Amino acid sequence: MSFVETLAGLLAESRHTVFFGGAGVSTESGIPDFRSEAGLYAARQVYGYAPETLLSRTFFLRAPEVFFRYYKENLIHRTAAPNAAHRALAALEERGLLQAVVTQNIDGLHQAAGSRRVLELHGSNWRPYCVDCGARCTLDEFLDPARCALDGVIPRCAACGGLLRPDVVLYEENLDDGVMRAAAETIARAELLIVGGTSLAVHPAAGLLRYFGGKTLALINKTPTPYDGKAQLVSHGALGAVLSETLALLP
Repeated sequence: MSFVETLAGLLAESRHTVFFGGAGVSTESGIPDFRSEAGLYAARQVYGYAPETLLSRTFFLRAPEVFFRYYKENLIHRTAAPNAAHRALAALEERGLLQAVVTQNIDGLHQAAGSRRVLELHGSNWRPYCVDCGARCTLDEFLDPARCALDGVIPRCAACGGLLRPDVVLYEENLDDGVMRAAAETIARAELLIVGGTSLAVHPAAGLLRYFGGKTLALINKTPTPYDGKAQLVSHGALGAVLSETLALLP
């Protein structure tokens, strides 16, 4: 029996299925992984620093102009649309076959595809807020040059003039306790955990897999992961194609 046939059968039988995904879920939408070799090279060549430095809390506070230039040019993709993987996951949820999506991505494409139960471990680009008064704004307002100081780069709050920032977890910051707790609980309840588009190398998010004690761990990633030997099912195929083919086999 093929991987997709086996996965389809497990989805049909499972009472609680969770999908855990990373950057590879969105690369098929044209969103590059900033941690890739190309992303590391581009960051150093164009901005003079590695992404881990550029996206750190220290750098955000010390050099906001460079931080926002890098962030806006590399981590916000307004024209990106959900791909086959996002659509398949939303369809599985609609059919009652998927109980939650746990994502490391900040692009909002799962919600754009129609997924409702999405736990965003690293936050979202779509709800910037003021570090001084806490007021939120839209992404359009965040990107509006008319609301930005220093050559249209640094966004300012319309309410108090304070610094706006994306509602994402930067390096040196802790993940949200409530989101992490909810993710751990839903993974702990899962009978079937599908992990896709992630090398499982980014912590503490990847550490959530230790809470899984269900029947089947299914991994879908183009390259091997540290958990391949622990999984009952492993595919190195393209995520969108694998999930779409699996969905097509379900009644």
